[in-house]
Amino acid sequence: MVGKHVLSGNFSQQSLGRSPKQAGFWKRILICAVIGFSSGLPLFVFLNLIPAWADSYHLDIKTIGLLTLLQLPYVFKPLWAPFLDFFQFRQYGRRRTWLIVLPLMLVIALGMLGTLRPDSQLSLISAVGIFISFLSASLDIVIDAYRREILPDNELGLGNTIHVNAYKLAGLVPGSLAFILADSLPWDVVFWIVALFMLPCVILAIVVREPELRQVPPRTLTAAFIEPLQEFFNRKGVKAGIALIAFIFFYKLGDSLATSLATKFYLDMGYTKTQIGAVAKVAVLWGGLIGGFVGGFAMLRLSIHRALWIFGVAQLLVIPLFAWLSMQQGQSLFALGAVVGTEAFAVGLGTAAFVAFIAMSTNPAYTAFQLALLTSLASLPRTVVNGYAGYMVEFMGGYTGFFWLCTLLAIPGMLMLPWVAPWNEKKTK
Repeated sequence: MVGKHVLSGNFSQQSLGRSPKQAGFWKRILICAVIGFSSGLPLFVFLNLIPAWADSYHLDIKTIGLLTLLQLPYVFKPLWAPFLDFFQFRQYGRRRTWLIVLPLMLVIALGMLGTLRPDSQLSLISAVGIFISFLSASLDIVIDAYRREILPDNELGLGNTIHVNAYKLAGLVPGSLAFILADSLPWDVVFWIVALFMLPCVILAIVVREPELRQVPPRTLTAAFIEPLQEFFNRKGVKAGIALIAFIFFYKLGDSLATSLATKFYLDMGYTKTQIGAVAKVAVLWGGLIGGFVGGFAMLRLSIHRALWIFGVAQLLVIPLFAWLSMQQGQSLFALGAVVGTEAFAVGLGTAAFVAFIAMSTNPAYTAFQLALLTSLASLPRTVVNGYAGYMVEFMGGYTGFFWLCTLLAIPGMLMLPWVAPWNEKKTK
């Protein structure tokens, strides 16, 4: 599939067949790291910073849970993905144009969000939050397409692992640094500091070269919508395509839901924002990074399919650790770090395989639309189901029952593996 396109400049066709030590490899890895960081930072603002910000203004758990719905644009990004292929500044190209414009807009929007008050301006916060989600989802479309276009097939596993780990590394800013700063600085300053971390993406986009596709892309917006769908279902088959779509929804449902109210859970357990920033968020970061790297290098020996099985079991088995933590008395920083770090490690394994599997399921000729479609399905639990996590906590009588429910919801995705990713499938090369 990579043979259908050739990358210009330093990303030459000859470099695609070279060993990892040869020209272009480390540049592609560096690009994956920078754009991965920029892709993750806005999402972690929603997952970590906004819940803590809202809690500091004494919003109830149901309202904080509903703020997750601000991420809805992530679900609908296939609707405008083709537009990002057509509209561009010619001097930059269709990918670099948006890698400059969108991060700059996010800096402004994130900074302005912090000047509002959750206790009296919730409607305005919702409007700004939806706009930030739209910008972030659009940036994800461009980044996913750009990454797929510069990575040859034999670098997909490692390249996507670097991307995912940089994505998680971004969580250290709104989930750790911001928490520590919030104990001594006003929220508006904290939000502006977080927003400025989007600027490396802009700098990168200015200095790198645009990937040049030799295959002619769809010539009309209508074709840009229809051709990727036709290619996907022709290649997979209708039944297999639908099964794949369902699997992508269910595979990460349990662990995604379990961590949807993580910040609120830690605060309700009595931990301070500084303790959460210094222990829980750092444990999430390093556990996820190590898990991602272990998963990425393990896939050099395992097939992606087998990795989905093994790592999926691991991410399912660690969810009950949160149920155990919810039953502990007092605030043990060791227990907090151990549980959160172990869960993040297992989820890092599963995410490494899952992201590589999604990339493998697309055709590089239709990267923007197909990746937008599949990744939006992957984000559906986080954006829709997780919005009702607060209600689930109340319905289940507290956090303990809620975490056991999350464990059960992790099972359906595993049961689909024999159909979508058979264990005995040949190793992906």
